[in-house]
Amino acid sequence: MSLRDEIQEAQKQAMKERKEKTLSTLRLLWSQIRNTEIDKKGDLTDSEILDVVKRQVKQLKDSLKDFERGGRQDLITGVNEEVGLLESYLPAQMGDEDLKKITEEVLQKNNITETKDMGKAIGLVMKEINGGADGNRVRELISQILK
Repeated sequence: MSLRDEIQEAQKQAMKERKEKTLSTLRLLWSQIRNTEIDKKGDLTDSEILDVVKRQVKQLKDSLKDFERGGRQDLITGVNEEVGLLESYLPAQMGDEDLKKITEEVLQKNNITETKDMGKAIGLVMKEINGGADGNRVRELISQILK
């Protein structure tokens, strides 16, 4: 079953079970997918749908920081539930040891030893791990290695 079908089935299930929060989150995700398809003028692949999901998760996490600064516990709880639901569609995140091993291999293979090449290093590692870790984790790890 494709990711597109999975999301649509989850929407139907949430409707049947009257799970308003889940349904609302999935509808928002679906509208973002449809808007991206309209811009592209064609259906999205599973990989492109994953990119949309990642963008949604990133936006929610950014808003979470604002809610935490404002002390809005009611909103923090809701956003955490939405993030959890959307992250269930993303591939599992790599462990720290695996990520460090791959990062070190990529840096060594491409002879990157200075922090001035940070952008290039992040791009190469992100390409290698293919969504297996958040970009911020990769950036932090590379900056630790290149000290």
